[in-house]
Order: sequence, then C-alpha cells, then structure tokens
Amino acid sequence: MDDLELLVHPVRLRVVHALSAGRPLTTTELAARIHDVSKATLYRHVGLLADAGILEVAEEQRVRGAVERTYRLRRDRAVIDAETAASATLDDHRKVFATAMTTLIAEFTAYLGRAGANPVEDLVGYRQHSVWLSHEELTDLITDLREVLIPRLRNEPAPGRRQHLISPVLFPLE
Repeated sequence: MDDLELLVHPVRLRVVHALSAGRPLTTTELAARIHDVSKATLYRHVGLLADAGILEVAEEQRVRGAVERTYRLRRDRAVIDAETAASATLDDHRKVFATAMTTLIAEFTAYLGRAGANPVEDLVGYRQHSVWLSHEELTDLITDLREVLIPRLRNEPAPGRRQHLISPVLFPLE
C-alpha cells in the first residue's frame, strides 16, 4: 500500500491527527479520543500505520498478560510528498478531498459530542469566502498563509494550549 492510499482513509487520518500533538498514546487512549470507531477497527488501522512506519512504538508494557504498546507519530512519514501529489490522478485528488472532508466532519462531530463543547467560547470557525486572485496573487496568499501557519505547526503541547484542527482548502470555482 503506498503512502497516498495509506493516509487517505478517514480512520487512519484521525489517528494521525490524534498523535500529531506529539504525545505518544496507547491504542486504548486513541480509542477514548476516537470513540465513534470500534476498537477492532482502530487496532487494525493502527497496525497498518505501524507496519508502514508512520507510527512507531514508543514503549511496551505488560498489562494483564497482554503487551500494551504506546505509539508515536513519525511526522516525517505522515505526509504525502510533492512527487506523489504531482503524479496523482483526478480520481486520486477526488478521493483525497472526500477523505479530508469526511474526516473533518467526523472530527467536528466528535468535538460537539464532548462534554463542555462550546463553539462560541472555543472560537470555532467554518467560514468560506470567494476571492478573485491572479496566479501570482494566489501564490502570494499561499506564501503568506505558510508564514503564519508553519511556526505554529511546530508548537508543542504545553499548559494553556489546546490542539486545534485547521483545514485550509483552496480551489478555483470557475
């Protein structure tokens, strides 16, 4: 299974999101975060990600006769590289987009199901804007967004910080 096929699955993408905070988690802890997916399904997808080297075992310990593994995300492996994206077919792009949107809906639904969820207080945003841009202006916008986002992508978990999901989507309407 190539990286595109491996990462373009709603459950596996949610596992990547959960582990992207930098904290290693057990499958039991992942199941608590992704509570709408059965444990058997979650174990299967964690196994696929681990076998592919996207997750690595950070620790193992015996729990009631079984081995409990704690997994860490290998950020360098949890990406679809530029070469793969450039060689993707239109159907591949359709599948990637559908998976991203399905995952976004699942993550938002899980957020709303948590005790204390308050979209207003939590500054939840889901606005859409239509803008007219030349190719050069679009390139400038993407550069500006990267300058704002990339330093924040390096943030580590810390007191007072909560993990947020941001999903910029850009495509021409005509």
